[in-house]
Amino acid sequence: MALVLNEEQRLLKDTAKDFLSSTMPVSELRALRDSGDTHGYKPDHWQAMCELGWSGIVFPEEFGGLDFGYLGLGAIFEQTGRTLAASPLLSTVVLSASLIQLAASEQQKQELLPAIISGELTLALALEEGHHHAPTAIQTQAEKTADGYILNGRKSVVLDASSADKLVVIARTNKDSNGSEGLSAFLVNSQVKGITQHSKQWVDSRSASEIIFENVQLSDADLLGEADQIWPALNIALDRSRICLAAEMLGGALECFERTVAYLKERDQFGQKIGSFQALQHRAAILFTELELAKSVVLDALSAIDDKRPDLPQLASLAKARLNDVFEKVTSEAVQMHGGIGVTDELEIGFFLKRSRVATQLFGNSGFHRDRYATLCGY
Repeated sequence: MALVLNEEQRLLKDTAKDFLSSTMPVSELRALRDSGDTHGYKPDHWQAMCELGWSGIVFPEEFGGLDFGYLGLGAIFEQTGRTLAASPLLSTVVLSASLIQLAASEQQKQELLPAIISGELTLALALEEGHHHAPTAIQTQAEKTADGYILNGRKSVVLDASSADKLVVIARTNKDSNGSEGLSAFLVNSQVKGITQHSKQWVDSRSASEIIFENVQLSDADLLGEADQIWPALNIALDRSRICLAAEMLGGALECFERTVAYLKERDQFGQKIGSFQALQHRAAILFTELELAKSVVLDALSAIDDKRPDLPQLASLAKARLNDVFEKVTSEAVQMHGGIGVTDELEIGFFLKRSRVATQLFGNSGFHRDRYATLCGY
């Protein structure tokens, strides 16, 4: 397919741009940071996004969704990257709700997806247990009992957990298994007895939590789908999340680049605009070409989700690795080309730099995805 958006997708992108620019500019993230609120976002902003239909954009109409596809959702994520808009769109809709759509029973889908789409229910995926992305390194155990399961373990990085109504917890239900085998997903009330949560505000002003589960009682109804069989669905949900995060990172990189070019055109040094200096022109040209390549990579990956292409895992790793590198390079160069003011809190460029450093580590850094890409290609 052509790597361009159609008319409806472009209209959605423009609508998202107008809403986010007026309602959730970077100054809103600054206010969130200064408040020290570990909630991670403003609930009224999330409700407004739900009313625009963004929470249901990729889900079938039978659940109250719009069935508009991931190219449309990716256009929204690109715009959230431009304003650094904080919301549970990634943690609830792409990570958790994708897993429900792919693996849950029909009854569970009918109960959960409409509530997610309406904004009544927010979720957080409790997966990671270490300092680096390792989705199959799961030590958390869910032991089968006569009444259900007993959950014990620790999760180190759970995005938006402090504001989530429920947690989607990945646990090992077969204690003799390892790797991707023997893993299951459970829907757990975040306020249930036996859960201890430590939330903190990250350097990018977003919220994440460490969660400890101690003898948490679960019923059979809390199991999402079949026991021991969650990995295939989880793998797809993670790839969707990597691609949507890459789309957000693309938006952040584009915004950062455009702000930097505008600054080069207005800053005077030695009696002339610094944008006339050939060395800076060369550096800006390199960034431009990197961003153009990144656009194609992200669009191709988003279309792979919609088309259910078999090369989705490869494209997810390609997109994430590429945008990790590009976002880090663009933000670093932006700070350098702004000079001393680039490292001050007065300028918003620093917010993009901080977001790039966190987003680069989420769902796998460049090393993780280069290794994964090579493995998937048979090397």
